Amino acid sequence: MKRITFLLAFTLISIFVNAQTADEIINKYFEITGGVDAWNSISGLRLNASVNTPIGEIPLVMYNNKDGATFVKITLQGNEITQLAFDGETAWGMNMMSMQAEKQNSENTENLKRASKEFPDPFLNYKEKGFTVELLNNETIEGTECFKIKLTKATNLVDGVETENVLYYYFDKENFVPILVEAEIKSGPAKGNISQTFFSNYQEVNGIYFSFSFTQGLKSQPGQTITIKSIEINPEIDKSVFTFPEI
Repeated sequence: MKRITFLLAFTLISIFVNAQTADEIINKYFEITGGVDAWNSISGLRLNASVNTPIGEIPLVMYNNKDGATFVKITLQGNEITQLAFDGETAWGMNMMSMQAEKQNSENTENLKRASKEFPDPFLNYKEKGFTVELLNNETIEGTECFKIKLTKATNLVDGVETENVLYYYFDKENFVPILVEAEIKSGPAKGNISQTFFSNYQEVNGIYFSFSFTQGLKSQPGQTITIKSIEINPEIDKSVFTFPEI
């Protein structure tokens, strides 16, 4: 009985220490990138960027608001195309063939509603959001020693089924910023594969540091790079861009 009690106590202490260590890493991340108060002051973001593709760079504009509103627009061959827009209730985008606005299905819309609480960073006030973190074994990513943190967010709907929503963040041990995020793809043609997003080129904007370069793709395959040209914090945004254009 004493041995069982000791093992139980040791396990509880280990869990507590790991949770504290994960929190210390997260707290250090926010401290280095501008401070929690500065991050909490963000109510909206506008990103001007370009996507590197085989046919050249494609300009991209993205808006994100604290209330969940989202807007992503690309310019392709002179045409402005809304890839995604969400006003908090209705999600939609333009059909690339017909160039007409089409509403997304109810499942995608519900998942966007759930994701809205992640703004502007999923680790910010993560406990209040109902998320959990776990510190895993350290790993080396492309020669960089990293802390590995498992982030469990609110579940997503996949084919009508509540599905675990887990991401693995790799924080540079020297600079305490994420350089890689991994997640298992739960649906679609790439289901079962691991998605990767690499972050680099952190720059300061109004006292807060953001990654200005993202490379997204499948693990062990070439990715697509998005280069941020500028970031505006709390910009004035015409809310009509989020709204589905009724005919």
